[in-house]
Amino acid sequence: MEMIHDLLGHDQLKIIQKEGMFAFSLDSMLLADFVVTKNIPQRIIDLGCGNAPIPLYLTLKTTSPIIGVELQSEAFTLAVRSVALNHKQEQITILQADIKNVHQQLGANTFDIVTSNPPYFKYHHHSRTNQSDFLTIARHEVKITLADIITEARKLLKTKGSLYMVHRCERLAEIVSLLEENHFGIKRIRFVYPRVDSASALLFLFEAKQNQKHDVVVEPPLYVLKTDEQYTDEALAIFNFKKPQ
Repeated sequence: MEMIHDLLGHDQLKIIQKEGMFAFSLDSMLLADFVVTKNIPQRIIDLGCGNAPIPLYLTLKTTSPIIGVELQSEAFTLAVRSVALNHKQEQITILQADIKNVHQQLGANTFDIVTSNPPYFKYHHHSRTNQSDFLTIARHEVKITLADIITEARKLLKTKGSLYMVHRCERLAEIVSLLEENHFGIKRIRFVYPRVDSASALLFLFEAKQNQKHDVVVEPPLYVLKTDEQYTDEALAIFNFKKPQ
C-alpha cells in the first residue's frame, strides 16, 4: 500500500512511501540540514537516494541542480514520482544506476557536494537481515560498501568539494581511515544523541573536503529527544514541525 506523507514538518513537500519498504529516516533530514550550500550554482549529488528525501529537503536550501542516484527499481520509481509530485523535475534528476563508477556516466571531478546516508551495517552470511530484500539492501552493505561510496565520492568531487555523510559512531575510526586513503580531510563533525540524557552518541554527521588536510571543528552535540520522548527545540526546528498553541 502506498502513502503520501509530508516530508516531516515540511507541509509544502510531499514524499511517496510504500508499506514494507524502507521509509525515509530522521537521519536523512539531519544530514540534509547539516549540508552547507552557497548562493552560487553548485552541482550536488546524493548517493543512494532512496525515495529522495535528501534531494527534496535540499531544495529548501538551494536552487542548484541535484542528482539522486538509486539502484533499486522500486525506490527509484517512488523517487521519480515524489519529485514530480512536488514539481521539482527541473531541479532534481533521479538516476537509476549502481553508485560504483557512476562518475563515468556523470563526469569525474565535476561535483561540488556529495551526500550519502548509506547502509550502516556490514554484511556477513550470518548477519541478521530483514525478510524484505529491499530493507536488507537499504540497511546492510549487500550491494555497496562504505569504502565503495567514499571512493566514488572522491572521483565525483572537484578539489575542495565536500562529502557529507551520516553514520553510526562505532564505525568512526574506519571512516577516518577510509577518508585518509581517499585524500579527504574532515572539516566538521557533529555527534547525534538519541536523548538529552543519553550516555553516548549513536550517530555522527561529518563534512570532509577532497584533497584537503584534516582541520576538524567539533560542533555542539545534537539531541533528538527530551526525557519525555518529545523532540527537542532544535530537532523541531530541523523538522519544521509547528508546536501546539
